Amino acid sequence: MSPDITRAEDSALVREFAVLLSPTRRGARLARLLTTAHLAAWGLPTEPAAQIVAELANNAVLHGRVLGRDFRLGLRVTDDRTLRVEVADARGDRLPAVPRPPAPDDAEGGRGLLLVEALADRWGVEIGPTPRKTVWAELALPF
Repeated sequence: MSPDITRAEDSALVREFAVLLSPTRRGARLARLLTTAHLAAWGLPTEPAAQIVAELANNAVLHGRVLGRDFRLGLRVTDDRTLRVEVADARGDRLPAVPRPPAPDDAEGGRGLLLVEALADRWGVEIGPTPRKTVWAELALPF
């Protein structure tokens, strides 16, 4: 019997989806595609959540990768119409920080969390269980 790594739940109060993905560019791309598919199936707008997932998944691949360990994407919509996006990786020792000041205009990176900060209503980091960390973002959904 294979382990169940994907769980989707639909109810009147909570919609939830979680999946483990490989810490590769392909896994990060799949995280965005799965987000878009699930939100559309739930009848919810896909942007800006898909952009937030793309940034957080990319960070998990670039900064949170540990050989042999996947990253976890989680989506949760509650009855108060809040979407919570979570991306957990295996590098709890590497905490993200919004760059201040922002990256120079010609830099190839360093703007991902600035985008998350601009697009999300709230975001933050939770440590644990060891060795993991979860970077999360919340969006208020339209009624």
